Amino acid sequence: MTAATASADPRRAGRAGRAAPARPGIVALGVTRVGYEVKGYFRSPDAVFFTFLFPLVMLGIFTAAFSEAGEIVPAPGAEGITIGAYYLPGMLAAGVLLSGVQNLAVDIATEKGDGTLKRLGGTPLSPVSYFLGKIGQVFVTGVLQAALLLVAAATVFGIALPTDAESWMTFAWVFVLGLTASALLGIALSALPRTGKSATAVVIPIVLVLQFISGVYLQFNMLPEWMQNIASAFPLKWMAQGMRAAFLPDDFAVLEQHGTWDLGWVAIWLAVWLVVGLVISRVTFRWIRRDA
Repeated sequence: MTAATASADPRRAGRAGRAAPARPGIVALGVTRVGYEVKGYFRSPDAVFFTFLFPLVMLGIFTAAFSEAGEIVPAPGAEGITIGAYYLPGMLAAGVLLSGVQNLAVDIATEKGDGTLKRLGGTPLSPVSYFLGKIGQVFVTGVLQAALLLVAAATVFGIALPTDAESWMTFAWVFVLGLTASALLGIALSALPRTGKSATAVVIPIVLVLQFISGVYLQFNMLPEWMQNIASAFPLKWMAQGMRAAFLPDDFAVLEQHGTWDLGWVAIWLAVWLVVGLVISRVTFRWIRRDA
């Protein structure tokens, strides 16, 4: 088309001068999906009860059921704490695991089964944006869940929370590292169920067993040594131990497997599991199952 023709047709000239609208970037799409994922999460009653409210319910049950047993004392002459105060760190760690591993493993497996991932695979959405949306949802719901637990602990159950900055810094890095590792492991574990209908039957028993052997529902020092060794190979034990380091008096470190909080090993093991979850997610995740 010549310049004269273009000037004779102003509509074509205008279209030629306008640039095509830019597509949102990978990160922008991921951030946009966070809001969508959070709304979908809270619209699911099963997810809200079994992942969001479950640690709070269990903390209330343990506090009410065992409060008459008196305080837990780590050693003769040491200062004791209430049952609720002792179980609070474990419930915070369990909430991290439920928000990441159980929630994402079941959710993504269900989306594979009902064809959601197949439909998303035909859109401009990349797997990275999809991951960012899921992980962002885990962080939003995980932060809200932890805040709800802490507020209820202080106001409803009368549990004294730490007053020093060091304890809260320990809580912060254990929480962030544990939540990131749990989210990636949840994505990785979603490849295990063969169908969306079997997701809860496959994932929930794994998560439940880990909670029993990792010091969430049972005092870790009361478990047999072989069970402690098995639990030490999984991230929940280290998340619970890190949370206890943040919320329990230093005297309680003697009840840990090696008699100390071992925060260095807490960081190393959580970082290792974060990398494991990232690698497995990258290798196994597909918009459509290979055998579909």
